[in-house]
Amino acid sequence: MGLDLGAIALKYTGLAVSDHGSIVAITMFIALLCGCIVFGHLLEGNRWVNESTTALVLGLITGGVILLCTKGVNSRILIFSEDIFFIYLLPPIIFNAGFQVKKKQFFRNFATIILFGAAGTLISFVIITLGAMGLFSKLDVGPLELGDYLAIGAIFSATDSVCTLQVLNQDEAPLLYSLVFGEGVVNDATSVVLFNAIQNIDINHFDVFVLLQFIGKFLYLFFTSTVLGVAAGLLSAYIIKKLCFARHSTDREVAIMILMAYLSYMLSMLLDLSGILTVFFCGIVMSHYTWHNVTESSRVTTKHTFATLSFIAEIFLFLYVGMDALDIDKWKLASSSPKKPIVLSAVILGLVMVGRVAFVFPLSFVSNLSKKESHPKISFNQQVIIWWAGLMRGAVSIALAYNKFTTSGHTAVRVNAVMITSTIIVVLFSTMVFGLLTKPLINLLVPPRPGTAADISSQSFLDPLTASLLGSDFDVGQLTPQTNLQYLLTMPTRSVHRVWRKFDDKFMRPMLGGRGFVPFVPGSPIERSVHGPGLLGTVTEAEDRS
Repeated sequence: MGLDLGAIALKYTGLAVSDHGSIVAITMFIALLCGCIVFGHLLEGNRWVNESTTALVLGLITGGVILLCTKGVNSRILIFSEDIFFIYLLPPIIFNAGFQVKKKQFFRNFATIILFGAAGTLISFVIITLGAMGLFSKLDVGPLELGDYLAIGAIFSATDSVCTLQVLNQDEAPLLYSLVFGEGVVNDATSVVLFNAIQNIDINHFDVFVLLQFIGKFLYLFFTSTVLGVAAGLLSAYIIKKLCFARHSTDREVAIMILMAYLSYMLSMLLDLSGILTVFFCGIVMSHYTWHNVTESSRVTTKHTFATLSFIAEIFLFLYVGMDALDIDKWKLASSSPKKPIVLSAVILGLVMVGRVAFVFPLSFVSNLSKKESHPKISFNQQVIIWWAGLMRGAVSIALAYNKFTTSGHTAVRVNAVMITSTIIVVLFSTMVFGLLTKPLINLLVPPRPGTAADISSQSFLDPLTASLLGSDFDVGQLTPQTNLQYLLTMPTRSVHRVWRKFDDKFMRPMLGGRGFVPFVPGSPIERSVHGPGLLGTVTEAEDRS
């Protein structure tokens, strides 16, 4: 997916690749992105279609047209590069997920999210790995080593819940949305950490010591990546609060927020940590502290900027996957007929389903035991939706597969080509078929309340931008009587939240800023918005009183 100047796959005349050819390819791809957005808007009210499916279909159509124009030579405009994916496209998606999250719901359900996203992913990883080791040999896939099977388990443990999140209403079903969203992010991070840990251990001499080394490496990556993200977010809050960029220019405070977030991700990659975890927690910390230290205009700007970059990156990925699905070279190398990759993909999808069943329902039961009476439990219908949301595979699975089985988007080994084509089939089928069924399934299991559309349309234009941040303090509500088992399960979480809330209000916010501790800079836009008329002043005053 890399924008490699001189790496154009579309050649109409057979001439050497030039900068002009690369510009033509990039121009065509940008035009396709615009087309995806337009078609997605026109199909917004369709109960079957979402933007991910639209991008995939348009990518398939474009790939087919290019395939015909080049007489079966190529189907792509740009060459895939997993490095470009991890360096440029993934950071804005994950950061925006952390930045936009409703922290009150996220941390209220944090234990359940970790259960699903970390423990559940590990269970799915084990089942897919063992299933692949037992079934792939019967399908004559080719020579695969233990490290390959472990990598396959990590690749197909990475879910893509975008389709489900596009349908769920965060205000109507806060618990369900929080669990699906939180599991998706933690799942991606866990899958990537697992994949990286597998690459860094000696699989050929696997024993108990290697297993312990693997577990230690996994925990080390998880913990250090989180700490780095939190530290980067706190540093950005301190810098913006102390230096008062708004005194001279709001552009600088917006720029420093964007660059500090990206710096945290690149530092994590430089240190061989998990950039996904780092930038996600950096986004959460920035929304809790840093965002409150900038001017009102900068708040709206950053929210729009982060959301737009994330949106474009997601559309880019699905559009490319659609085109790459018709790469004729991989299909020819994989098999003389598409039967083998299709059968292998069906086996993988079956293992994915079994892996989801193995942890969603048992862990939901465990989570419900820890729920207080005042907190809603995860109903069976909601468990089905959580199970369904995790069946789809997307960009992370594609990127990890390319990282493992190709070099610069190409492979000359048959077994690698089989794995790449099978991964593409799984992503296409799960996104398009499961994605198309997501809206009807959710409307059936969790029907929308009447009047929701009217309520949403009557909201202020600032509500979707500020609601998730202005009302996002860490809160756990009032305590209610519980059974002994429930008390034992919830007491540690309650205690941690209460201690953290007191510590945050007494030490962290006065030093780093945040809601209720917005710095006042004479002559800055903040002062003018407070004393001047208009909407911005109203929002700022209301926030200062909170």
